[in-house]
Amino acid sequence: MVMFLFLVVALAVVVGAVTLAVVGGGEGEGPLPEAAPERLRDALPEDRPVARTDVDALRFPLAVRGYRMEDVDDALNRLAAELAERDARIADLETALAGPRAAGPRAAGPAAPEDHHGHVSVQKPVPGEPQ
Repeated sequence: MVMFLFLVVALAVVVGAVTLAVVGGGEGEGPLPEAAPERLRDALPEDRPVARTDVDALRFPLAVRGYRMEDVDDALNRLAAELAERDARIADLETALAGPRAAGPRAAGPAAPEDHHGHVSVQKPVPGEPQ
């Protein structure tokens, strides 16, 4: 019975000491300082386009309820902007490439039935055009 009372009193003293340390009781600098929120350490590169390895290496710090929304939003906005820029560039290149393809072989003149390597042309003659 004496041992049980001793353990209860010891537990109460430990809980009281921890509580005072946390809330700033006694002679000290006050309560525990606020921890600075963890920030995104390895952000996406600003000096070059984002590569696949950059996205693979991207790790978001955890917050109280998951990831820091601001860091995730910044990364997604950056990726969206770069993808839109690349899509626009691809569309421009496809448009530029479609121009010469639309003119096609007719702009170069009629094809010979056989070239100097012995390959046979698969181009069909157009009715009404000279051969």
